[in-house]
Amino acid sequence: MHFQLNGKQVQVEAPPMKRLLDLLREEFGLTGTKEGCGEGECGACTVLLDGQPANACLIPVVQVKGRCVDTIESLQDQHPLLKSFVKENGSQCGICTPGMIMAASVIQAGASRREVQEALAGNLCRCTGYEAIFRAVKGAEL
Repeated sequence: MHFQLNGKQVQVEAPPMKRLLDLLREEFGLTGTKEGCGEGECGACTVLLDGQPANACLIPVVQVKGRCVDTIESLQDQHPLLKSFVKENGSQCGICTPGMIMAASVIQAGASRREVQEALAGNLCRCTGYEAIFRAVKGAEL
């Protein structure tokens, strides 16, 4: 099966119902995508599927055939969100951070606080509260 992963065409043989999360971590070594709950409730495994946030723990591999998948590893070190999360102390343990950043990466520049909150509503953080996360997203100058 072919699909685009972080901007490159890839081919993989995998059981069609294998979770995308497991494929990314086990076959491609992309461990930035985390498993939090495994049930699509926490957002730790958020990736972009055709440019939209999606929970990789819920997506069977067969559903990515011919599509584009972007993980946290697709972001360059100088990406504004990465820099802003560091500056604003937007993470503590780091389990939710890659998913938060991927969900935030599609937020439009100049989004209101409410729009940021709504965009990140599917991503849970058990450590920081959300103030530092919201500051990081708002301060990223997307």
